[in-house]
Amino acid sequence: MAKQRTIKESFSLSGKGLHTGLNLTVEFNPAPENFGYKIQRIDVEGEPIIEALAENVNETQRGTVLSNGTERVSTVEHGLSALYALGIDNCLIKVNGPEFPILEGSAKLYVDNIQRVGIVEQEAEKNYFVVTETIEYHDEKSGSSLMIMPAEEFAVNVLVSFDSSIICNQRAVLMHMEDFPKEIASSRTFVFVRDIEPLLAAGLIKGGDLDNSIVLYEREMPQDRYDRLADAMKIPRMDAKKLGYINHRPLVWENEPARHKLLDIIGDMSLLGRPIKGYIVANRPGHRVNNQFARLLREKMK
Repeated sequence: MAKQRTIKESFSLSGKGLHTGLNLTVEFNPAPENFGYKIQRIDVEGEPIIEALAENVNETQRGTVLSNGTERVSTVEHGLSALYALGIDNCLIKVNGPEFPILEGSAKLYVDNIQRVGIVEQEAEKNYFVVTETIEYHDEKSGSSLMIMPAEEFAVNVLVSFDSSIICNQRAVLMHMEDFPKEIASSRTFVFVRDIEPLLAAGLIKGGDLDNSIVLYEREMPQDRYDRLADAMKIPRMDAKKLGYINHRPLVWENEPARHKLLDIIGDMSLLGRPIKGYIVANRPGHRVNNQFARLLREKMK
């Protein structure tokens, strides 16, 4: 039987928060057997702990937000996806603010540091959630659907579909989690220009820039409006007639957005609290439907 695992040593990463714009530090620490993933807000009196479980998600707009009822922590999915994909069962994560730093907008730096400090096997056996029947979830509001089927190991197949001339349909598949560092970890979060205005109005993405996200501009808007958005994002003004990807670094893969959606699913499925033996097929996933699916699976586990 496979044994539980934790990281061999602590490591920390610092950077700005995607939504708050704050300078933040997150620290990953070894944890004992059967501990799971827990997040500690060390900036709050009493240093409260939030368990990383699906039922503790209280918001899913542009990220997964965990809460213990009084304190919350957001943008957790990239760090959790790295832990889960690398087979780590137990980890105490300390953060000095209300969200994890966005870093490069991917899971790459988390993976790099986990591999750098090493992974240690523990005595207790892994407590797998073994899928024995097909379980489906459909969301009528969004048209999204997720299903999981029996399989010998955890695998994910994602199809994304957008009303966009730049990315209409894309697919990403990860059949073996050991390929996550090479095939998925570097995929960055992305946003459409048309979504930036409402996100800014909601007080979000204060730390968003072209270093930590891929921006897609596929619907022409008036130049003055485009200029205001560029100023709000603190990026150079551009020609409003030129459609396409806006980013400092070129795409890692042509289907990088789909790969990032797959990365997010792994992070959101980590909130089951147990490693999975099953094959997920997701059509038009997002954090809200991912969480609803994870809650359904938690109920099945019980």
